[in-house]
Amino acid sequence: MTDKQRACLDLLLEHKTSKQIGRDLGVSKYTVDQRITAARLVLGGRDRGDTANRYARLRKICDRIAYDPVEVPAPPSPMASRRADDGPATVLGLGETRRAEDGMSLANLSFGKIWRHDHKLHTRMAITAAALVTLIIFVLGSLGIAESLTRLVAS
Repeated sequence: MTDKQRACLDLLLEHKTSKQIGRDLGVSKYTVDQRITAARLVLGGRDRGDTANRYARLRKICDRIAYDPVEVPAPPSPMASRRADDGPATVLGLGETRRAEDGMSLANLSFGKIWRHDHKLHTRMAITAAALVTLIIFVLGSLGIAESLTRLVAS
């Protein structure tokens, strides 16, 4: 059952009419009737009263919290820099690596941004065509070099 159906059944257990439930939830009476009918089909009740009784029995069994809620710690606050120049400290994220000689991030060198999931079909086809053309030029260039080297060695 959905949360909306449960909300309707919770108010039905308080002996409220569909109109009153609709006012409390901010929906129409007909929407409440649809949700209760859908819940009745799920629970196998004969009518609204039987559905409410079945829901009340199941709620006693199923609505217990089986675990403590997870507590998410607050994000860490930045610390003051202890560098001699008092400039901002260079901090790397978990996914970053850094080149020692020039300080460029290797994450910026990856090709993950080229083939993103949010590109449209024509963009992906253009990227594929560009990669294919590059591959063909590379193969033809390699064959040309191989032929030149073969002629050079043969003569």
